[in-house]
Amino acid sequence: MARFDLEGFDPNAAALEDTGIFGLPCSAEEAGVVLLPVPWEVTTSYRPGTARGPAAILEASRQVDLYDVETGRPYRLGIAMVDPWPDVRVWNAEGRALAEPIIEAGGAIEGRPELEAALARVNLLGERLNERVRAETERWLADGRLVGVVGGDHSTPFGAIQAIAAAHPGLGILHIDAHADLREAYEGFTWSHASIMHNVMTRVPDVARLVQVGIRDLCEAEVDAIKGSRGRIVTFYDTETKTRGFAGQGWAGQCERMVEALPEEVYISFDIDGLDPTLCPNTGTPVPGGLDYAQAVMLIGTVVRSGRRIVGFDLNEVAPGDDEWDANVGARILYKMIGWALASRE
Repeated sequence: MARFDLEGFDPNAAALEDTGIFGLPCSAEEAGVVLLPVPWEVTTSYRPGTARGPAAILEASRQVDLYDVETGRPYRLGIAMVDPWPDVRVWNAEGRALAEPIIEAGGAIEGRPELEAALARVNLLGERLNERVRAETERWLADGRLVGVVGGDHSTPFGAIQAIAAAHPGLGILHIDAHADLREAYEGFTWSHASIMHNVMTRVPDVARLVQVGIRDLCEAEVDAIKGSRGRIVTFYDTETKTRGFAGQGWAGQCERMVEALPEEVYISFDIDGLDPTLCPNTGTPVPGGLDYAQAVMLIGTVVRSGRRIVGFDLNEVAPGDDEWDANVGARILYKMIGWALASRE
């Protein structure tokens, strides 16, 4: 595997606009960390914007200082975001146009042949996306790279989770989110953003356990799925962690309890709405409550300090507004995940 050539690169200088993510003049062929941008929001059910997330994060990332107090110099191995695949943009535009009337109908389309055909097409496009993301993830994994997905809505990493779980059977997923994402074919969409963890837990047997943090918005069927999982899904509800905090339990101790539920190899799936919505006001489905930035970073760091290894990650649902705030926060969460993932390999 080629390595990023640091000769002539000044990590203290201002990033130029024509550089790559985090201002690094690094190609994917040189990088130890490869990021796959997936500008996709076909089934977003509340408000759109997440398809613009990867581009916004790329732009905002150039304001992130490269030295990190906790993880040192993650940039030294090389970090690159590949170009979005043109056909995925085409699929997203087509799928979104087909999905909108289905969403407006709340998925109640039985006896409406035109919408039933549209639903079948949307589900097919979702399968194509999953196949593309899986194939690209497998390609870079085979060359020894650390791979991360940057969405798009939260349906985007399914193919990457398939590939990484196949390479690391028995891994656990640390899922940071406001929502449980355990709905079955929400509004009829098999590959809904609200169904990503249902699909993972029913279709990816190599995932041993799902540990959810920040959850505060879910339906009864999702509660039943958690209870019926026989411990394969462990959910730390936001109300529970807040109550423990109000009662005097420190966040560090709570993080240790969460991480104890994870296997030795960990994939992190980070929906930005897991954070307090003041940090992501333009995300698709904001919910009051959630983690603050420092809490999220401590949780990720606790995974590594426990001796566990981060083998992959995704960041989703960053939707830029009229300013760069959401993307700024997203870019910094992304750099922290990269830094801790690389630290876990040392």
